[in-house]
Amino acid sequence: MRWDSKAIGANLRERLQRLAFMAPSITQCAVAAAIAWIAAKDLLGHSRPFFAPIAVVICIGIALGRRLRRLAELVVGVSLGVGVGDLLISRIGSGPWQIALVVALAMAAAVLVDSGSLIVLQAGSSAVLVATLLPPTGTGGLDRMVDALVGGVLGIAAVALLPASPAAIVHRHAAAVLEALAAALGGTAEAVERSDPDRAVDVLEEARDTQKAVEEFRDALRTGKEITAISPLRRRWRERLLRYEKAGAPVDHALRNTRVLTRRTIVALREKETPPPTLSRALHALAEAALLLRDELAAGRDPAAARTAVLDVARHLSGDASGRSGFSADAMTAQLRSIIVDLLQATGTDRDTAVAALPPRNTPAD
Repeated sequence: MRWDSKAIGANLRERLQRLAFMAPSITQCAVAAAIAWIAAKDLLGHSRPFFAPIAVVICIGIALGRRLRRLAELVVGVSLGVGVGDLLISRIGSGPWQIALVVALAMAAAVLVDSGSLIVLQAGSSAVLVATLLPPTGTGGLDRMVDALVGGVLGIAAVALLPASPAAIVHRHAAAVLEALAAALGGTAEAVERSDPDRAVDVLEEARDTQKAVEEFRDALRTGKEITAISPLRRRWRERLLRYEKAGAPVDHALRNTRVLTRRTIVALREKETPPPTLSRALHALAEAALLLRDELAAGRDPAAARTAVLDVARHLSGDASGRSGFSADAMTAQLRSIIVDLLQATGTDRDTAVAALPPRNTPAD
């Protein structure tokens, strides 16, 4: 087996970059978990307040998500699991069938309360702990609920007082999406220039893997908005996040339309159709515009340069011989027009204005 040292090095760099990016959240979790343990044990006098640090870790998390909702689900889930466990185990004892019954009832109760996965899993795991390691003793059930609340509140406080940069979180994921869009546009342009359907196939395969990046961008945007809502230190970032929010859906549409364009490119090249002569140049220009949009959003500026670049592509579409080169070639032109509209909307242009920027469609000669 041969090892590709370049690939290994690139993979290692990617992992280290990911670790560096997540380091602030890891630090938040570690510090807040220790504080939660001290608060529940020393201030509240709970002997084994393990739910407090657990609540912190779940609430903050090192993954993107909705922390406030996770806090509510955590507290409710713990309450249900501990409550059902305390009620039943104290009367029926502990054993295999008792564990099965307690877990089933706790999770069923959680499902009736809410459909969130965390609340159901937390209710089941809390019931297991009560039924096995932590049998009910006096006010233990209430103490555990309080521990969960303490940990959740401290988790929210850590996010508010030691917040990660919402712009940095969102930009990292938005940049990945825009770079994937630029790569797909540029790769399709190269396939057209070379009349190489195999190159277009490779581009399409890469573009199909972008949906996860789009979903991560959406999650990052939700988390960024949540941070600005919780933390007074980050509220000034709201306007910047609003630009990302406006760009999100149009960029997703542009990616989808680019995949369609690339599929039609494969067919057109295999059937020896002649794509519009300005197509590859337009695709290269749109790829550059996508990168301009990435940079301007990261800088917190109105994406005027990206908007101008896309408008320039629109102005040069009038020479395309749409309808004369075959069905797939015509479809490529139609998709190009859609991508232009998408990118104009991503720069803040309303849809009617974006559509009006396109030249009238050429009709085929009789």
